[in-house]
Amino acid sequence: MDFSISADDQSRLQTLRRLGRDEMRPAGWRADRAGAPLPVDDPFFVRMLAEGFGRTRWRAAGATPDGTDAPAPNKAGSAVAQVLLAEEGAYWDRGIGVALPGPGLGEPPILSMGTPEQKQRFLSPFVNPQRPIWGAFAMTEPSGGSDVANIKTRARRDGDHWVLDGAKSFSGNSGRAEWTVVFATIDPALGRAGHRAFVVERGTPGFGDFRIEKKMGLKAYESTSFFLSGCRVPAANLLGGEAYYEQRSGGFKGAMNTFNAGRPAIAGMAVGIGRAALDEAAAFMQAQGLASDLRLRDRLERSRRKLKAALLMALRAAWLADRRQPNMLEASASKALAPPAAFEATSFAMEVLGLAGGRGDHLIEKLFRDVKALDIVEGTGQIQRVVMARHLVGLPN
Repeated sequence: MDFSISADDQSRLQTLRRLGRDEMRPAGWRADRAGAPLPVDDPFFVRMLAEGFGRTRWRAAGATPDGTDAPAPNKAGSAVAQVLLAEEGAYWDRGIGVALPGPGLGEPPILSMGTPEQKQRFLSPFVNPQRPIWGAFAMTEPSGGSDVANIKTRARRDGDHWVLDGAKSFSGNSGRAEWTVVFATIDPALGRAGHRAFVVERGTPGFGDFRIEKKMGLKAYESTSFFLSGCRVPAANLLGGEAYYEQRSGGFKGAMNTFNAGRPAIAGMAVGIGRAALDEAAAFMQAQGLASDLRLRDRLERSRRKLKAALLMALRAAWLADRRQPNMLEASASKALAPPAAFEATSFAMEVLGLAGGRGDHLIEKLFRDVKALDIVEGTGQIQRVVMARHLVGLPN
């Protein structure tokens, strides 16, 4: 396996490192201290837009790049590079990385399932946006978390519209998004074959009651819950159109493809948080004369080794994705491995801080709160173990 990345992606990595140090970590710290996400009109988002963030990787057929519509610095040319960018971004602040404008997690299902007309409608505003705008993705539900196979939100056809009813929770940025990709089922009895994906635009009647959830960490971005009550969505907003769902489990596969592409990046983010905690711990050990403690040095090395192993698994999953080879097992393994390794790293760092860690004013304490969510988002650690166990005994996922 070759995990090398292109010169362009190397340049994006260097840009992200600079902006992470100068802009993203301070902004994330500011949001954490305030206990609330940065508002839509925060000048930080305008500065990040000027740096090239907030853009889609999609381009219209035959479009000629003119230098003003380059993909965002956090969007790589390969899945392997995307893991490395995710790791670097989370090293500086994972919460602010999610808060950045752009199509977000809504982009992958539109790219993989959408018709050419839908890609034009929903992604062209993100090619060269003149102001910070957001897209969003909503799968998780109050009753079933991110268990894709058991979503309860219903969709029924009514003439030229679909009517959606249900509730979604912990959807990143959906309260400020131009549109949100919402997954629903036409009949729970159909199982995976009943799944459909819709693009629900802001202001659609019946799409509302947004509530920003309070979290222990990652406070820089909005985790939003909302309701769909008799929400009428034009039939043209069914992702892929009717033809896409003639293939069995089309909607479910679309969701799983999104997760299989995203889970290695989430694993990379966990590694980035863990690496930041260990760097802070090592600096604290040097400053406080603790570096000579053999027990601490041994635990520092062991934590770094586990993070490196988790990153290698994430890179393998991404390498398979780049070659369009099945990667469900490796994607789940990386998502199952990395957050616990990162949690161990931040826990060790807190122990190194000692009483200072209890004051609540040290970066390590913030990282300790931030990392827990990485074991939950895009499928909990338990879900990943279920996926891998079903694979071991030959059951479909």
